[in-house]
Parts: sequence; C-alpha cells; structure tokens
Amino acid sequence: MLDQEDEGTRIGVWVALGVVFFVLMGVIGGLVLRQTHHAADARKATSPKAAMEILLEGPLAGEVVATLYFDSGIAALPADSAGQVDLAAKALARAPTRKLVLAGFHDASGDAAINAGLAKQRAMNARAALVAAGADLKHVLLRKPESTTGEGSLQEARRVEMRLVE
Repeated sequence: MLDQEDEGTRIGVWVALGVVFFVLMGVIGGLVLRQTHHAADARKATSPKAAMEILLEGPLAGEVVATLYFDSGIAALPADSAGQVDLAAKALARAPTRKLVLAGFHDASGDAAINAGLAKQRAMNARAALVAAGADLKHVLLRKPESTTGEGSLQEARRVEMRLVE
C-alpha cells in the first residue's frame, strides 16, 4: 500500500513540475513575442517611409528659403524647381542643426480633402527632390497642408514653402 502512495505522489510531483514548466515557457515566450513586436514597431516608426507620413501642426515660423509654385491639379514638381530645391538644400547644409519644414498650400476652390491630399503630395515630391539633392531626410519635415484664404493669386495658393526652423 505504501508503494502505491509513493507512486501516486511521484506522479503528482511530475505533473505539477510539468505544469510549472509549461507556464514558465508560456510566460517567457509571451515576453519574447512582446519584445519582438515592440522592436518591430520602433523600427517602423524610424523608417524613412514612416517619417514621410508624419505631418507637423502649429503656426508657420522660420525663414522661407525657397518656394515652389504648382499648376492647378498637378503634384509633379514644376520644370523650374531645380534651382529652388538646390537653394533649400544648400541652406539646410549651411545650418545642420536646423530643420527644413515643407508646407503645402492649396486654394479653397473644389473639394477640400482632395486639395489637401494634392498639397501633401506636392510637399512629399519636394521632399524627395531635396533628399535627391543631398538633404538629410531626418532634417526635412512636412507640415500639415493648409488652405489659403484672402486675396492672393491662385498660383500663390498652390505652393510649397520651404522654411528653415530651429
């Protein structure tokens, strides 16, 4: 009878140890997965593509170093944009601790959402040209598109301003 109790106790201890082992492996596995997921999110947030999508808000400030003017409904850079892009890239190179903020503007006519998307795409195209001209992607930021109001010309409304900021 004593042998049967010893055998039952031994089985109970092994079952308990097995349960503890599987619980520990589950906790450790969960922590590893969580850490892996967190690291992937951090890499994604610092990737150039993620940086392209971050839009700053707030008042316009800083020195305007270049301005690009676009035709109606067109996001492609104007043919004469190379000089302005080069001017902005050189201004940024002379001030490596500063940032270059690109602000896309659009007029109030038509669909506001479509116009804002067009202004954003114009700013993104200008940013790509700046990076191609040698500007550091980390120092070129996008500002949320803005609708122009007032009595300015429509061409003035369809622009991307490049401002050097602190």
